[in-house]
Amino acid sequence: MAKKDQWTSKIGFILAAAGSAIGLGAIWKFPYMAGANGGGVFFLLFILFTVLIGTPILLAEFVIGRRAGADAVTSYKILAPHSRWHWIGYLGTVVSFIILSFYSVVGGWILSYLARSVTGSLTGKTQEQYGALFESIIANPKEVLIAQFAFIVITILVVQGGIQKGIERASRYMMPALFILFIILVIRSLTLEGAMEGVRFLLLPDWSYLNGETVLLALGQAFFALTVGLSVMVTYASYLSKEDSMPRSAISVSSLNIFISLLAGLVIFPAVYALGFKPDEGPGIAFVVLPAVFNEIAFGGIFLTVFLILLLFATLTSAFSILEIGVAALSKGNQKKRMPFTWLIGILVFISGIPSALSFGVFNEFLIGGKNFFDFADYITSNFGLPVGALLISIFVSYRMKREDVWTELQSGSSISRGLFNSWIFLLRYIVPVAIILVFIS
Repeated sequence: MAKKDQWTSKIGFILAAAGSAIGLGAIWKFPYMAGANGGGVFFLLFILFTVLIGTPILLAEFVIGRRAGADAVTSYKILAPHSRWHWIGYLGTVVSFIILSFYSVVGGWILSYLARSVTGSLTGKTQEQYGALFESIIANPKEVLIAQFAFIVITILVVQGGIQKGIERASRYMMPALFILFIILVIRSLTLEGAMEGVRFLLLPDWSYLNGETVLLALGQAFFALTVGLSVMVTYASYLSKEDSMPRSAISVSSLNIFISLLAGLVIFPAVYALGFKPDEGPGIAFVVLPAVFNEIAFGGIFLTVFLILLLFATLTSAFSILEIGVAALSKGNQKKRMPFTWLIGILVFISGIPSALSFGVFNEFLIGGKNFFDFADYITSNFGLPVGALLISIFVSYRMKREDVWTELQSGSSISRGLFNSWIFLLRYIVPVAIILVFIS
């Protein structure tokens, strides 16, 4: 089916794809996962998994999307007709829906904090008071639902504008701003007395933390941070010109993701160590520790506001891509249908996210397997939905698609050698599936 929308440039696609990857996974989740799992050893595993497993799958999704030129479900139907491979697209759509349902809750928390930061009510508190504030916010049903709804509406308003006028235009402003703000915060954090202890924690591996659980969590982080396994990048690549280099784009997106994760660590851990806090504070590190950290330094209120704006930008660019997969699957390139479907899916996401939003208050006693709604949604998507999707995508490209079709698609817009192509296929066919299966078994 002919598309009526397309990325206007290579940089527009790379920024949007990077924005999809660089969200809560890199800025919010990576620091607390690294902090709880040894810092340097987790970071090293994360880099290895991103390079050897995440990037090959990312490129595989690019190949599927541009080759078929359609949404995540239709792409598999086009490339593998009269088969059940299109269920990979359905799996990605369902998992992305679940992710956005709890992702939007965290987006709402950020909006709540940003509003308080702008009004100056976040300054002058102790770490205990910041902890109590965070608990009171996430337990307040009215506030979390209003904030979550506001985040969803912002996402809807951008995505309904389409690729060029919506997602690409927003990403062109948000992503450069994100990098600039991050550099400012890194400089400020590294100039604190005692900051080098945090740098060592992040960059020097402590091998005592190397175990099966750390490996599994690092693999899940690599998938979550790159948003591979959802077929989100299949959808994004369907809007990609044949003249653009997919290998170069995949490497750029992965490199930016690792770089931003590194910057996030260099913002948080030096400041945490310099001021005597603990690195393993968990998911609340951005909402409890950082406000306390910034409160201890000159112009801390300004820096905290900057960080929250940065976190909001990153969260939104990821939310755009996650919502787009469902919108594209329903609208099928028909721009007249885009707006109503965007609002329909967005509202359904908000409704399905209500249990997650209320998990720390009204529904805090409702548990599934010992986890509340929020934690359970995060667990099944990060540790099952994404790896299973990634496994199926690697098998589809390396075994089901015709080798020459894959080669022709990769050659379009790039000059990749046969040796690199064969190495990539080898990774997809043998290394990626075996690694994912072994991690599951462990």
